[in-house]
Amino acid sequence: MTVDNLDPIVQEEDLAETENLNYQEIIETVISSLEQNDSAMVNHGEQGTLWKFQYGSVEVFVQMTGTKNDDLLTIWSPILTLPAKNELELMKQLMAMNWSGTFETCFALLNDQVVVSHQRTMADLYPGEISRAITLVATIADDNDDRLQAEFGLS
Repeated sequence: MTVDNLDPIVQEEDLAETENLNYQEIIETVISSLEQNDSAMVNHGEQGTLWKFQYGSVEVFVQMTGTKNDDLLTIWSPILTLPAKNELELMKQLMAMNWSGTFETCFALLNDQVVVSHQRTMADLYPGEISRAITLVATIADDNDDRLQAEFGLS
């Protein structure tokens, strides 16, 4: 067997299935299953569609810049405002958690906030991936915000 005669794992008919998906409807279905207190909101603007909803003690944002292959799906949830106490220790903890417990998400810095985030292109995006990404960001943010705010928050 050589590399030249390997078949692609994803077949052309599988790719065609992703071209006909209504991503907005999928995202809104996932959000409606997670959001609390009728908190879901949506804004359609020049930079795509932005959703916001409450999950536990965190706000979760979902942005879709479009539906072309190179457009982006970005999900994030702020969990701690900077500056913070003992930022070096905070960054060490976040980096360690990035390695061992965030799956396809990560802790990141966005402006003056620590966020849990996920980003990927729309190319070959399946409904299960959308659901998993939104659920992971919401859950990991809600599981970690109170502890990190208690340990590192200034207020």
